[in-house]
Amino acid sequence: MGKALDGVRVLDFTHVQSGPTCTQLLAWFGADVIKVERAGSGDITREQLRDIPDADSLYFTMLNHNKRSVTIDTKNPEGKRVLEALIGKCDVLVENFAPGALDRMGFTWERIQELNPRMILASVKGFGPGPYEDCKVYENVAQCVGGAASTTGFDDGPPVVTGAQIGDSGTGLHLALGIVTALYQRQTTGRGQKVLAAMQDGVLNLCRVKLRDQQRLERTGVMKEYPQHPNGAFGEAVPRAGNASGGGQPGWILKCKGWESDQNAYIYFITQAPVWPKICGLIGKEEWVTDPDYATPAARLPRLKEIFAEIERWTTTKTKFEAMAILNQYDIPCGPILSIKEIAEEPSLRKTGTIVEVDHPVRGKYLTVGNPIKLSDSPTEVTRSPLLGEHTDEVMAELGYASEQIAQLRAVGAI
Repeated sequence: MGKALDGVRVLDFTHVQSGPTCTQLLAWFGADVIKVERAGSGDITREQLRDIPDADSLYFTMLNHNKRSVTIDTKNPEGKRVLEALIGKCDVLVENFAPGALDRMGFTWERIQELNPRMILASVKGFGPGPYEDCKVYENVAQCVGGAASTTGFDDGPPVVTGAQIGDSGTGLHLALGIVTALYQRQTTGRGQKVLAAMQDGVLNLCRVKLRDQQRLERTGVMKEYPQHPNGAFGEAVPRAGNASGGGQPGWILKCKGWESDQNAYIYFITQAPVWPKICGLIGKEEWVTDPDYATPAARLPRLKEIFAEIERWTTTKTKFEAMAILNQYDIPCGPILSIKEIAEEPSLRKTGTIVEVDHPVRGKYLTVGNPIKLSDSPTEVTRSPLLGEHTDEVMAELGYASEQIAQLRAVGAI
């Protein structure tokens, strides 16, 4: 059985993280992704944060697996004709240029439709239409303008951005879904269309529970599951919630044995209502099961700090893994704080392909993330990222160029 996206050809004009995340996902599902790069330098991330001299950086390799690389000078008239030929042969063009860059290259939406009316033009931008649509946006900026930073951290500190790349990679994931949806609709209409994923929109989509809370706050003036209740004050906007769960089941990060020397010796603990009697029994507070001050979720809300302090007295006597093993026996929701080192060394993640080892001809073996989405009939094989321009001649031949023509294009600097 073939791959899910076999037969789909993607012209990849993306760079850095948001766009390459999208096109790598499509490549993992079997699309033929042709990455167009500038001769001599290529994607800027090839050299960013290098750990091995003269080798493509991990930043580049981990975002560009399963792709082919061609070099084209789009400012060269001959190079522009090559690009026009590629547009005519591809199904999707993905770009994350600065606003207006593609138009300035001479490839407006109207021109693309002339070359290929079935083409899907997919773009990552910082903002959607509006007063800021011409502004550049990067990861942390997206987290700030999308609502994430203002609601992350603790109430007595500044806004905090998360280590999860929800602005770049998060938007790339949204764009990939948009592309597949447009491909599906094209089966009925026969026409291509534009697909836009704005980073502000993508982050906000991931922060929808905070938009929910903003409306609740405006209506009631208080949110009882937030740590500011009952002794703190609520302002007009959703506050930072520390480690509160953001849902109807109160949770918090608690110290475990060894926390004094290990900054990740912690566990996330959720006081889910159905298992409250089990929690009470485990920590030696059986009287709380029937005590009216603790017996119901509503009664517990103003006492959460006290409750979690008591639970923490128990968790500090166990390592995070010991605590998890015990808690899981009682179906008490929890999760250890795993360091990236622990995750990288976890055998089960290697077995499922969530983390894979890839061999590169220049930098050697390295670890990378695998496809987070698993299809039963289309398993993902992660192959190495391409060297700069590695597949130029191969792609040119597929477009019908003879070897002599390819040599001439190279001589005039078009490829």
